[in-house]
Amino acid sequence: MQNHFELFQLPQQFTIDAAALDSAYHEVQHRVHPDRFANASDSERRVAMQWATRANEAYKTLKNPFRRAAYLCELNGVDLEVESNTSMPPAFLMQQMEWREALDDARAAKDGAALDALEAAIRSERKAVLEATAAHLDNGDFRQAAGLVRQLMFLEKFSDEVANVQDALI
Repeated sequence: MQNHFELFQLPQQFTIDAAALDSAYHEVQHRVHPDRFANASDSERRVAMQWATRANEAYKTLKNPFRRAAYLCELNGVDLEVESNTSMPPAFLMQQMEWREALDDARAAKDGAALDALEAAIRSERKAVLEATAAHLDNGDFRQAAGLVRQLMFLEKFSDEVANVQDALI
């Protein structure tokens, strides 16, 4: 079975051409769109639907940098060890603790400006970690990238938590 990169005829690397991904996705969707199989047999319609579903999932995975990074690690035999490996660099752990305190303080004070500043800091950190992840992935260092993907997972979850607190203030 083809992997997502092969499905869209893209190089198997983190850095991808977004326009090429979009174009390839639309081409695959055009070929397997269920409307094209309206007069086909049940089995042909079922296969077309399976391909359309697969193309949608592949597109979502490759379009999202975090999911693309995790997928590349997986493709290259590196388990992210999400459940069993919670080790993080000490500086990252300290940053997490500071952000948690800042979130708690901003929530208690109902301080929208502090939440905005926290969100900006997380966005900046996520960008830096994503750039480092991309460098490791494109250089074939999947083990190092896996640790960074775990950091990205935290950043994604914490960013969602900040957004939920912001929404609650509105």
